[in-house]
Amino acid sequence: MNNESTKLGNNMKRIRTKKGISQGDIARTLGLGRGYVSNIENGKTNPTLSTIANLAKALGVSSDELLK
Repeated sequence: MNNESTKLGNNMKRIRTKKGISQGDIARTLGLGRGYVSNIENGKTNPTLSTIANLAKALGVSSDELLK
């Protein structure tokens, strides 16, 4: 997709795996499909700002941490 999507996905995957959280855990917590979570991590989709904020909350980090 683009560089920002890739950065978001890489940060999300790094934080998620470090905390031992699965894509399925995130999907269930947020009511999203696991495939959608995977597409975000792989930089194939651009989530809304609201979704980014919810992802950050589910991971226990700030939105800034996901986007840096």
